[in-house]
Amino acid sequence: MSTEQVQKWVITVLVVVVLGHLAEALVLFALMASDGHPASRIGLLIIAGVVGLLAAGGVRAIHRRRIPSLWLLLGLLPAAIGAYLGYWA
Repeated sequence: MSTEQVQKWVITVLVVVVLGHLAEALVLFALMASDGHPASRIGLLIIAGVVGLLAAGGVRAIHRRRIPSLWLLLGLLPAAIGAYLGYWA
């Protein structure tokens, strides 16, 4: 691997770890929100979805791939799991 490829993968790991943890923290905060304030729970889950989309899009951009793709749906996974745990489980 060339130095440029290693740099891309290091940045990719940093983006996934940092933004992934942020999205997961937002989901946890949404699950801890009181039932009396459903708007805050929904808002936090939406923000978690946006952060996940930014992470997935950032990874695609780092590797110079076409950003709109089905891989972006992977970024919505933390918010979808949080919505399932918060409302249906």
